[in-house]
This record gives sequence, C-alpha cells and structure tokens, in this order.
Amino acid sequence: MSVPAPAFQELKARMQGLAADYAASLPAQDMSSMILGLEGILPQVPQVKAVPLGDRDGAYDPEHHLILIDSAASPQRQRFTLAHEISHALLLNDDDLLSDVHDLFEGERLEQAIETLCNVGAAAMLMPPALVHDVIGRFGPTGRALSELARRADVSASAALYTLAAETETAVLYAVCGAGRAAGDSLQVRASAASPSFPYSLSPGTAIPADHPVQEARASGLPVEAVSYLPFRSGRRMPAYVTAYPAGGLVAAAFALGKAQLERLGAASAAGAAAES
Repeated sequence: MSVPAPAFQELKARMQGLAADYAASLPAQDMSSMILGLEGILPQVPQVKAVPLGDRDGAYDPEHHLILIDSAASPQRQRFTLAHEISHALLLNDDDLLSDVHDLFEGERLEQAIETLCNVGAAAMLMPPALVHDVIGRFGPTGRALSELARRADVSASAALYTLAAETETAVLYAVCGAGRAAGDSLQVRASAASPSFPYSLSPGTAIPADHPVQEARASGLPVEAVSYLPFRSGRRMPAYVTAYPAGGLVAAAFALGKAQLERLGAASAAGAAAES
C-alpha cells in the first residue's frame, strides 16, 4: 500500500516540532547537554559509548539504556549521529506519533520511515529554522551559505545541505564536492540536494569538469561565482549560475537556474568592461 505524500509530510512536521522543542529546552548545544536533556523524559538517561561500528554510524538500545556512536567518525558526524539516536528515543517516547507511523508503514518500509524521521529530528535539533533562515538571509542560496550553516551548526556539509535545500524557496541545487575516496581521484560530487522548486538532481560520483568554477575554487582556495553550467553524469550541461566556496578540503557549491541569477554576472561583467574602456 502506497502512503500519500501529505501524510508522511505531516509525520515529518510533527517529528521536526518534537525535536525542535527538545533542542529549545537544552541549556547548551554541546553533546553532554544533548544527552542529559533526556533526564525526566526517559526512565534512565542512556549511556553514550564511542566504539568501532564499521559501516554503521550509531545505534540506540532502549532496553539497556545505551547509545553507540562510531568512534572512527568525524566529530561533526558523531554529533549528528547522537542527535539522530536521541530522536529515536524521543520518537519511542511519543506514543501518538509512534502509533501513527506504525499505522502507515510496515516491514522494511517502516524501518526506512523511522530512519528518515530520525534524520529529520536530528536536523531540527542541530539546525533550527531560525539559524537556517539567518544564513540564507545573510548569504543567499549560495555555496557560502552551505558552508556557513555547516560551520555554525557544527555538522558536516553533507548533513547541512538537505536542511538548507528544504528551506530554500528559489530553484537551487546544493552540492558538496571533493576528491574521490581512492588516492588520486578527481574532484566529484559527494552529495547533493535540491530545493523543492529545482527539477533536477546530481548523482554522487558525478565528475566535475576541469573548466568548471568548482574546480577553480578548489585550486585557488578562493570563492568563485560565475555563469556556468550544471554538469550531469551523462555529459549534458545545463546553464546555471554557480557559486563555489572552498573550506576544509571540500567545495560547497550552489547551482541556480533562475534567469535573474544567470543575468547577474553578465550585467556586472558588462559594467566592468564599460568602466575600463
């Protein structure tokens, strides 16, 4: 049985509110405060242990009051994982929300839905709407905004891009670009997310061509913005206004399709040429 999209969106909104309220009740956003906030909500505050987990990021064991986090993950990844596992605890403690999730899903789809909801909860906990809107208001829907949101929320750029995309009103696709996992691999898309009005996507592993502004930003270590293109894996190129911001060995990029964005740099270049003549 297929689940109507509005029904799942309503569950996401409830999970977002649950996690945002929890975050607002905390005295601070450090990991200790995040876990100690469960005191009074759960019978016993879970113990947090960092252990090697292989290809898993974390796990929550409510029976033994235990949260496991992958010790090999980056601090930013561990922080998001903790928020995700706390979201599991909040969901299990909300009988009404949990019951509605079970009414809509079963089997493997139930597990997938719960994981999605806990990612929504983690994002709401670490990147509240006020922070996201402040970043967009200051920097616009740009690669710089993606990098700043990740920095201010102390999460990875890959975690930040989904939240930023969901809150962006214009037609923009955000991407985190870096070298491939193997030594000597070229620059490629690590992860991407599009705003609701953006009709295309970029597959992970899509290579960034040598003549692209994202490559220029990586090589120079400086922000770059230019009328350029969206590079699809098939080799197709779609005109786009590109902003690329290098930080921490990665490049945060934004691809805008709007006519105003595409004309912006052209007008600035024409004005500069006229001033020099």
